[in-house]
Amino acid sequence: MEWDWAFVWQIMPTLIEGVKITILATILGSLLAAVVGLGIALLRRSPSRIVSRTVGFVAEFIRGTPLLVQLYFIFYVLPDFGILLSPLVAGVIGLGLHYGTYTAEVYRAGIDNVPRGQWEAAKACNLSGNQTWVHVIMPQAIPPMIPALANYFIAMFKETPLLSAITVLELMNQAKSVANSSYRYIEPITMVGGFFLVISLFSVVLLRWLEHRYGTVER
Repeated sequence: MEWDWAFVWQIMPTLIEGVKITILATILGSLLAAVVGLGIALLRRSPSRIVSRTVGFVAEFIRGTPLLVQLYFIFYVLPDFGILLSPLVAGVIGLGLHYGTYTAEVYRAGIDNVPRGQWEAAKACNLSGNQTWVHVIMPQAIPPMIPALANYFIAMFKETPLLSAITVLELMNQAKSVANSSYRYIEPITMVGGFFLVISLFSVVLLRWLEHRYGTVER
């Protein structure tokens, strides 16, 4: 089978629609993962052993099970309990929860990296717990985390083809639909690889900039 540029241009609009959904799912999943990860990291520092251990167990369970299984559970099993979600919403929740357990470890490391003296100084200044976190700890903890968080978000982008399993019309699903209807696989599948490569390379460049900009923080 020879490469057909006319066919490529014919299917390009469909693939671009898939790229848009892929990027949207990645961005929304990344935002959810950032929030979930911070929540897990803070709850695991709770003085209540019940809370910290329960959250830790849930996080380990999610991190230790395949993302594909979690997507199937959210999209196909939850409706049996009356929770019906659209494919994209289910996919974003699955990505966000799964990668949130990984970003939680990044947050934990960043928070633990803040010198003990900063906590003591905040206490000496009579800052409340919220003021200490918002004005002292997090501004120092977050910048060094950014490159590591960006790495996970790039990894999430590469995992989005799994969303095709729950009928999300992302890039891979669009390509499979085109290939199955035309019986031509070389062009759509190659284009999928090309799109992922270009976006990943752009992301790597951005990551290098983030590492240069935020990788070292003076104290």
